[in-house]
Amino acid sequence: MDSTLRLNNHVEMPALGFGVFQTPPDETAVAVETALGTGYRHIDTAAAYGNERGVGEGLRRSRVDRSDVFVETKVWISDYGYDATRHAFDKSVGKLGVEQLDLLILHQPLPTRFDLTAEAYRALESLLADGVVRAIGVSNFMREHLDLLMRTATVVPAVNQIELHPYFPQRDVVAANDELGILTQAWSPIGGITFYREGGGSTLEDPVIGGIAAAHGKSPAQVMLRWHLQQGRSAIPKSTRPERIAENFDVFDFALADEELAAIDALDRGVRRGPEPASLTLEEYGRPIPEA
Repeated sequence: MDSTLRLNNHVEMPALGFGVFQTPPDETAVAVETALGTGYRHIDTAAAYGNERGVGEGLRRSRVDRSDVFVETKVWISDYGYDATRHAFDKSVGKLGVEQLDLLILHQPLPTRFDLTAEAYRALESLLADGVVRAIGVSNFMREHLDLLMRTATVVPAVNQIELHPYFPQRDVVAANDELGILTQAWSPIGGITFYREGGGSTLEDPVIGGIAAAHGKSPAQVMLRWHLQQGRSAIPKSTRPERIAENFDVFDFALADEELAAIDALDRGVRRGPEPASLTLEEYGRPIPEA
């Protein structure tokens, strides 16, 4: 199976990325250096994570050539608006220590101020035109947010990164992405968020996934990542443990049968574990993103 995906603007992106959500800043550099040493060539971070500097440090320490690493980050809602979003790019590249981003996306829709969301996306379009960003996209946009965005956008987002795991496959959003030619990218792809929230149940302990894993001599996490990749999605697992980082990357030497994919598809519980995108407001979630 091909380990890369082609975005709608023909940019090639490694299908499997390494995530650093909730990774403490002082652990991020080591985790990123370890991931790059393992073979990852796609790193996903965000301004709101507070660890872009650590990602940049890990990239430099790894001695992997910058041109070989796909760097993705996100603009937080506090920096929405045309000028503010252009400046958010400056802050991110300053912290990352790079001159160009491979993918820059809006972290959340802002339904109560969608005018700011649209202006933020217009800024991404201008950064793309300037050549300082290779691809642009969004995150946590539901169908209605994509519909609103496309009323003013001139560039179709290349990626929509959403919560997506066997217990919450978000089929309607995936269908909306497909209709527009947007690649679906999964955050919490092995369902980590399901066992961080009370009553979620652990995907890692699901008997269906466990049975498939045993049949292939793989772990439940590896089976879930394979499920994403075989259905043409990008997946962004995260870990700070070297053995888990290596395990999550070791998913290219086996394949799930159609009936196994269908069995995992059938595990949908229809319960979102991350924030409700329709409920985000600047008043509740806004916080300043420090300068570079």
